[in-house]
Amino acid sequence: MVLKVGWLNFSRFQSSWTWRYVLSQSYSTNKATPFTGSFYTSLGDLKKRILKVQNWVDEGHTVFLQELRVIIRQLMKRRRFGPALEILKWMETQHSSQMSPYDYARRQELIVKEHGRIEAERYFENLTSTVSLKAASLPLLRCYVEERSTEKAEAFMLKMNKLGLALSPHPFNEMMKLYMATSQYQKVPSVILQMKKNRITLNVLSYNLWMDACGELSGVESAEMVYKEMLSDQNVQVGWSSLSTLANIYKKAGLLDKAIVALKTAEKKISNSSYYPFFFLITQYASLNNKDGVLRVWEASKAVNSPITCANYMCILSSLVKLDDMREAERIFAEWESQCRTYDIRVSNILLGGYMRNGSVEKAELLHYRTMEKGGCPNSKTWEILVEGWIRSQQMDKAIDTLKSGISALKHYEWRPSQSIAVAISEYFQKTRNFDKAMEFLTTLRHFGFANLLVYKSLLRMQTSSGDSPLYILEMMQNDGIDVDDETSTIYSGVLHCQN
Repeated sequence: MVLKVGWLNFSRFQSSWTWRYVLSQSYSTNKATPFTGSFYTSLGDLKKRILKVQNWVDEGHTVFLQELRVIIRQLMKRRRFGPALEILKWMETQHSSQMSPYDYARRQELIVKEHGRIEAERYFENLTSTVSLKAASLPLLRCYVEERSTEKAEAFMLKMNKLGLALSPHPFNEMMKLYMATSQYQKVPSVILQMKKNRITLNVLSYNLWMDACGELSGVESAEMVYKEMLSDQNVQVGWSSLSTLANIYKKAGLLDKAIVALKTAEKKISNSSYYPFFFLITQYASLNNKDGVLRVWEASKAVNSPITCANYMCILSSLVKLDDMREAERIFAEWESQCRTYDIRVSNILLGGYMRNGSVEKAELLHYRTMEKGGCPNSKTWEILVEGWIRSQQMDKAIDTLKSGISALKHYEWRPSQSIAVAISEYFQKTRNFDKAMEFLTTLRHFGFANLLVYKSLLRMQTSSGDSPLYILEMMQNDGIDVDDETSTIYSGVLHCQN
């Protein structure tokens, strides 16, 4: 038996651990040792290791299915869904009796990613055992939820209940997620009633979704009643996420003081194992315009025993820029800049945008030059921030020069500046009656293929208001394949009438 998986080609897998040391980085011919090789390496390195496995089993040695599960997880992490799916197919064909619920769930998840809903439905219908049906049902239900297909999700949930597959809170939570995402808040309490009727234990997510729905339907008092019920439920432990949900409900109701109290309580519930809750709360404090909370949680996040990521720095900088605390943003940006290994332009873009919105164009220009000196590579957002900043400060020559630079630099990425940028520059020239500059700008746009009707209309208005013939502008429009509207049709008819 040979299994071909793209660049993978496994043969005669059997249950054993003897191939483990083949995958370790330092192969030894001594006594076989436990699997010590880390798969958290490059895709190329993973490929080499898997090819070693292939050679190992081709020589008649055996392999343990748990080791294949390790490979599957690593392939999924690298979004190599096709090869991972092929391994699971082989496992189910050759070792169906050893397939775990995890294996069935992963296979269904991979089918959804690789082949879509219809193939996933077909796979589910062909399963026979209760274990496999239960494991494969949740990924399929989740697929319906992600597609926002209420009708299909509800029908499938009925089927799961009929088959006795909905025995955990997870499918019910998926249905509540769907109802929240589609604003069908009134259906959430009925899901909770069904869970209680079926004696399904509510988990933290169940309470959070229920609380959120009650906040949307009936307001704060209803949400607080759910929160109190959660406090009395011995099966769940109220954590930061529930208090964060409650804070958001208070915020929507305009009860900002209550929201801040809830967030302060949430801070005490956070463990130092992950950055995620810290930065979730930072974003919430920023939405409440509470700078003290933002900075307090930022300092507390440093207790996490792992490097602060660029995404974390982007979160804190965005929050401070939103709060218009540019001095603190500059301090934290300098902290990031001093320790970053590769210059992520997305981080500097946040500070750049803050400068431009505040009218600090000189600081923005200096920052732009510094990022390039340090190896930063401007992306489309960088150029948009700069162009919009120059337009806002009415420095149109710099706006046009920057636009040209951005288009040239990103020509291989097919970046198109927003229509609002072109219109803003054209309208400025129309307002200042600078027809020559307007024509120069149009020439630039035409060179890159970005001319549009609104830019042309601005030029037509300038020509007609000055009494000059706009015929050649209309001819350029025709050559560029620009469709006319009522205003340009009227101008064109007037030109023809004058010629006759």
